[in-house]
Amino acid sequence: MEVVLREVHDSDLPVFYRQLNDPVALRMAAFTPEDPADRSGFDAHWSRLRDSGDVDVRTVLADGDVVGTAAVYGEPGEREVTYWIDRALWGRGIATAALRMLLEEIPERPLYARAAADNVASARVLGKCGFEETARARGYAHARGEEIEEVVLVLRA
Repeated sequence: MEVVLREVHDSDLPVFYRQLNDPVALRMAAFTPEDPADRSGFDAHWSRLRDSGDVDVRTVLADGDVVGTAAVYGEPGEREVTYWIDRALWGRGIATAALRMLLEEIPERPLYARAAADNVASARVLGKCGFEETARARGYAHARGEEIEEVVLVLRA
């Protein structure tokens, strides 16, 4: 499967919205918008992301199809990575390939990442890309309606 990153196009947004409203993926991601079904909130969020100088966001394509996103956001020295891959394609190496490509495009370090502590697959992707766990924290997970444990990871080199 050929994985490619490119700039976000307007035509990608309906795909991202559908992916964000997959209940299984939402639960796994845990740290999501309060109301993922709020389309106007979704559109406003994506408008802010695409206009921000602090966000580097890419569409992930697999064999030419839009399958997710990969991004780096935040203030210098505190920037974090995030990604989302369509659940139908989990376990095929797409997240790892996309994150590796993004890390090649964004050379600054350190970069941080967070994942729900029970999201073993996401921790595995991050580990394959060189991130190391540095801490555990607790945070409110809208998708689960409760505070949960999360892992905090860093990529130094």
